[in-house]
Amino acid sequence: MTAQTVETTSSTHAKVVAPIAWKFPIVYSILALVSFVFFGLIGRDGETTFRVASGGDLFAIPDLVVSSTAAGLTLGILLVIMAAVSVYVAMRRLSIGSWFPMLFGILFVLSFLAWAGGGSGGVIPLTTLLAGALALSVPLIFGAMCGLVGERSGIINIAIEGQLLAGAFLAAVVASVVKNPYAGLLAAPIAGALVAVILTFFAVKYWVNQIIIGVVLNVLVVGVTSFLYSTVLTEDPGLWNSRQKLPDLPIPLLSDIPVLGRVLFDQNILVYIMYVVVIALQIFVFRSKWGLRMRAVGEHPKAADTVGIKVNLTRVRNTLLAGAIAGLGGAFFTVGSGLAFGKEMSAGQGYIALAAMILGKWNPKGALMAALLFGFSKSLGNTLQSIGTPVANELLLMLPYIVTVFAVAGFVGRVRPPAAEGVPYVK
Repeated sequence: MTAQTVETTSSTHAKVVAPIAWKFPIVYSILALVSFVFFGLIGRDGETTFRVASGGDLFAIPDLVVSSTAAGLTLGILLVIMAAVSVYVAMRRLSIGSWFPMLFGILFVLSFLAWAGGGSGGVIPLTTLLAGALALSVPLIFGAMCGLVGERSGIINIAIEGQLLAGAFLAAVVASVVKNPYAGLLAAPIAGALVAVILTFFAVKYWVNQIIIGVVLNVLVVGVTSFLYSTVLTEDPGLWNSRQKLPDLPIPLLSDIPVLGRVLFDQNILVYIMYVVVIALQIFVFRSKWGLRMRAVGEHPKAADTVGIKVNLTRVRNTLLAGAIAGLGGAFFTVGSGLAFGKEMSAGQGYIALAAMILGKWNPKGALMAALLFGFSKSLGNTLQSIGTPVANELLLMLPYIVTVFAVAGFVGRVRPPAAEGVPYVK
């Protein structure tokens, strides 16, 4: 090999080196400076109390009282160090685990909470904050799992919003008539599956654009439920729309663990079903024949057909299953929370669930974490509003939607949807 050949080869290798990814180091650096300057140097005089203990715990954990300024400075310095590490990692083109952004996010939130509760000597109820985050995440998690199953099968499901609303409606009506919230829980997945029937009918049989079908179905469900609410439910709410709540089922011993016990193990059956659904999908999507076939028809339906997989039948079955999962999520709005049905009470949660699925990269575990992030941001707004902070509550309520925009825009990194998503299969 001549010197010229070696030089040419080296030049070729130099050209294929990936460019430095500055996106996340820049974000980390900005957030670290905000924490250090605004939450630390400028700060707010006073103390913030972090309350962890709640009644019934196995053992009491004393309140943690910190100086807002000192906490802001300390956490700000840690965040600056982590931002510097992210810059070093980016320059060396090294990979970093998912623990890094999670730890960075936790430290930034703690810094913000210490600052927010400082001026008025506020008490931050951490257990209540986390419990509220989980509760607000339940419909998002069910909706994200619905979208995941459908899109992994090749069917774009924009109708998650309508399926959540349909599940909430039928759950409220059936539970009210039967006077049993468990009856409503059983009816909810039927409502979601019925919406999925219409979706698959037009998407699979008539090859109609799946995004258009989803939008139309959302409008249809809103119109039908609003009409029935105005004409039937309000005429006799005692019969058709009374409040029926699923009882809490605390797990012995586990529910008495401080913080985690009340948050995870003192819930109603719908939340426990959510745990099962997420775990089951994480296993079966990637480690079962059903999951392999589902991913095959979503990635390369022609190849799946050649090995004997009935592509369209598989898509229909999985989309109906996905609709039933979304219906369960809708039940949380009514029987899961002990509320009567209200017009458009899903309030755009289906679209946020869709963004959580994208943010989670069509992975059950990732979608779960993204949905919890959205739920936590909403719970944070509610908590800070109750203790009184200088931050406008409207700004905090905007946070889930801001994250949604960034997720859909691909800010979280390169995401690749299933290759045959939204493409009708013609044998």
